Amino acid sequence: MATEINIGENVKKYRTKQGLSQEDFANKSGVKYTTLTKIESNVIKKPSVIIMAKIAKALNVNIEDLIK
Repeated sequence: MATEINIGENVKKYRTKQGLSQEDFANKSGVKYTTLTKIESNVIKKPSVIIMAKIAKALNVNIEDLIK
């Protein structure tokens, strides 16, 4: 059985690696703070492509890095 990809865990990992708080990251990415916290806590399992693009750009990674 394949392990489920946890986008939220990946987002959090890259965000903390860059020393960004959730609030700073929300401001930097242009994604609402509440949306980011829901993604990181896995409430939102599959964010939209637009949201993913904003997150990836703010973290300076490829979307592929976040979804694998």
